Amino acid sequence: MKVLFNCHWPYSLSHGGMQVNIERSKTALHELGVDVQYLEWWNDAQKGDILHQFGYLPLPLVKLAQERGLKVAMTILLTETCNRSRWELLVRKVCIRSALALPAPRRLKESLNWRAYRQADVMIVGLETERQILEDAYGIEKELISVVPSGLNEVFLKAAKAVRSEDHLICQGRIGPTKNCVELARLAHAAKVPILFVGKPADSRGAYWQQFSDLIDNKYVKHDANVATEGGLVESLRRARGYVLMSRYENWCLAAHEAAACGLPLLLPDQRWSRERFGDEASYFPKAGGDAGITALRRFYEQSLELPAPRARLFSWREVGEMLRDTYARLLNGTPS
Repeated sequence: MKVLFNCHWPYSLSHGGMQVNIERSKTALHELGVDVQYLEWWNDAQKGDILHQFGYLPLPLVKLAQERGLKVAMTILLTETCNRSRWELLVRKVCIRSALALPAPRRLKESLNWRAYRQADVMIVGLETERQILEDAYGIEKELISVVPSGLNEVFLKAAKAVRSEDHLICQGRIGPTKNCVELARLAHAAKVPILFVGKPADSRGAYWQQFSDLIDNKYVKHDANVATEGGLVESLRRARGYVLMSRYENWCLAAHEAAACGLPLLLPDQRWSRERFGDEASYFPKAGGDAGITALRRFYEQSLELPAPRARLFSWREVGEMLRDTYARLLNGTPS
């Protein structure tokens, strides 16, 4: 089989977990003997069996690929949708069912993202929660959805036991509004809990980064723009007392899984992804926020040295590659699930 990877998000403008997913999956598939190439939009002679789109692919392009004999797999992150309330998801379900039943202009229907989801040959998500939303809210048949988790590099999977020798917690990830970094930094000051933030700014010239920079005092808010190597990151994680994340929306969160692999206890937002992945083995911020968040952060910090790391199932990228390979094979054989 020959698989063409495609993604419309330019990583020179904004890095993130999807870039890691694409690069590591491609490498793992190559090692398993699967012919994977990036889609060359300028090459009208490029051939393939499967177009694997990472992110949304407009409905007309899905149909065009299928007309050219390609099977279409689409990997999406239902990050914001996964964190909607049950009421909001019910409203979305009713609206989608109504749109399917009522007549509407073709151009309008084709502009709706979920129409492309229903047209694709297989939808790929990382969480069971996402699969349930695709099936229940969007009406996609269960056998047309594959759940393929994200993996971790061997340096994390083989990390030595955490030593927790530093006095700070650690928060790894891009410094930006979706991660609530400014809000967490303010919470660190209020709770008098030192946190080391490791990550590049989403926008080094933006107002949000300036707000975050103003909070850096190297006592309660520390910042390391970039650990040069994965080995260096492992050591930074192993030395921290625990890992903390207070993001507005999340999905799989590679950083939290890397921290767990390095033996750290986790303090996370109470969201569907975190409950699915870590259950009762992680600590959670209260949904109410405010003073309760300050109390939760302080309590986690004081207890962190006695708290164990979650025992969640962690996957290697090779295992992810095997799942993708099997999904492709079933897709070409006409049985995608």
